[in-house]
Amino acid sequence: MVMKQQWESFRSFLNMIWQTNPPKLLLIIAIGMSIMATLVGLVIPWFMKDLVDQFSQESITSTQVIILVITFVVQAISGGFSIYILARIGQSIVANLRDRLWRKLLVLPIAYYDEHLTGDTISRMTNDTGVVKGLITSHMTGFFTGIIAIIGSVTILIYMDWQMTLIMLTAVPLSLAALIPLGMRMHKISKGLQDETARFTTILSQVLSEIRLVKASNAELNEYRRGNEGIRNLFRFGLREGFIHALIGPLVSLVLMVMLVIVIGYGGMRVASGALSAGELVAFILYLFQIIMPMTQITSFFTELQKAIGATERIIITLDSDEEEHETGEELVDVHHPIIIDNLTFAYDHGETILQDISFTLEPGKVTAIVGPSGGGKTTLFSLLERFYEPKSGVIRLGEVPIQDFSLHSWRSRIGYVSQESPLIAGTIRDNICYGMDREVSIEDIELAARMAYADEFIAEFPEQFETEVGERGIKLSGGQRQRIGIARALLRDPQILMLDEATSSLDSRSEVAVQYALANLMKGRTTLVIAHRLSTVVDANRIIFIDKGMVTGMGTHEELYESHEMYREFATHQLRVNG
Repeated sequence: MVMKQQWESFRSFLNMIWQTNPPKLLLIIAIGMSIMATLVGLVIPWFMKDLVDQFSQESITSTQVIILVITFVVQAISGGFSIYILARIGQSIVANLRDRLWRKLLVLPIAYYDEHLTGDTISRMTNDTGVVKGLITSHMTGFFTGIIAIIGSVTILIYMDWQMTLIMLTAVPLSLAALIPLGMRMHKISKGLQDETARFTTILSQVLSEIRLVKASNAELNEYRRGNEGIRNLFRFGLREGFIHALIGPLVSLVLMVMLVIVIGYGGMRVASGALSAGELVAFILYLFQIIMPMTQITSFFTELQKAIGATERIIITLDSDEEEHETGEELVDVHHPIIIDNLTFAYDHGETILQDISFTLEPGKVTAIVGPSGGGKTTLFSLLERFYEPKSGVIRLGEVPIQDFSLHSWRSRIGYVSQESPLIAGTIRDNICYGMDREVSIEDIELAARMAYADEFIAEFPEQFETEVGERGIKLSGGQRQRIGIARALLRDPQILMLDEATSSLDSRSEVAVQYALANLMKGRTTLVIAHRLSTVVDANRIIFIDKGMVTGMGTHEELYESHEMYREFATHQLRVNG
């Protein structure tokens, strides 16, 4: 059973490498040059045999010296080129693997990232692929040349003296009986090591990205303990790995020393009896070294192969995961239709139901507000409209067409989304306003969007204005500034559908009023859905939907809900009185 799993893992690993489309011509050239270098190397002991048997100062001719020098030069050049080409192939394979994995990560659904931590995913991209690179660039050359050298050396040794060769090779099956279980153990250790590395990378990513929270909460000691635990776990896995290497190294050395003792001892007896010449014994010893070194290289290769197979199991699972189909479906042309939410039910995998039989209509060109207690499913509804998730039942339609029938790219390109947090990327203000645009944008368009979002005032105060670096996650800007850049980004997209998730929540009262005017202009003629916790921002909406515990409990205008919906009336009475 274990051997079958090992074979399946090996086959999956080879299939993954093959799918990176390695340069086959270069691979053939590299292997061919390796064969040439190894075959040339096999000539040297045979040449030394004749030289020892006929040794005298007069027997060494200039021709022999020239041939020997040419042999060494050809071997060195062929071996050097082979190593470089295989290293190039290895780098190409790993680059293509990383490219394929990166492309896959970008089209995986949001549900995948709900189940996988960011640091874990980063570790797969960097650390796990690095193990593959080490295998190919550092060990594959030794494997190919080692196989050729061993086969060639054993063939010549059998030709020279088959009896002594067979006696010498009895040590090989004994060593394999010990090395195979050690290799399987290395596979398990490597898998655990890569998983622990991924967990440690997750801790680093979380702590360093939120270092201000850590310091503000006096959590340095707690985070140190978490990180130290990860370091200790990595240390323990490193010790286990070192233990396996400590067993493999001396075991291989013992086998090789036994082989050397057999050759020298038994060979000396045969030289004394005249069955073997001194030159042949010297050649035997030289060929033995041509077996010893490759065996060490091949052992290292299989050890690293087990590590690579263990490290890439998670990569293979990721590459086989379901992905979003961005271009599959109809091209969305006419958006001016009602968006109909029909008996929509949603629950996260293995979780409780978030939305239960939600039904209402977003009229085209009108403003619809979603209000209600926190945790009622308002933001989840936005995620379903963005098609980050698929509903468990029910459907969302644009007119009569389910939105799943449209391609993801064309559907999302019609949506402008401003969230509560207004996430920013590391880069300039210009980069963030233009983020995701698939067309050329003029500076006039950018300035207009910033002006409509009332971001132009604070941008003008920066020395570099639109080229100002915002820092990681926009940390150099205030919450209100980040929010206005997010609104400018939505304005620049000129969307037909607007989704505003508390878009003015981070603004001061003066900026909020200004941005409300800007959003009011933007909403004209567009289908707009607004999530609001402050009723003062949505009392003028064409329709207000009240959601409580995942169900629609009321809908209508502010006046209608105030008269008919008790919880809405409590919300309105409290908030509007406080705000007043």
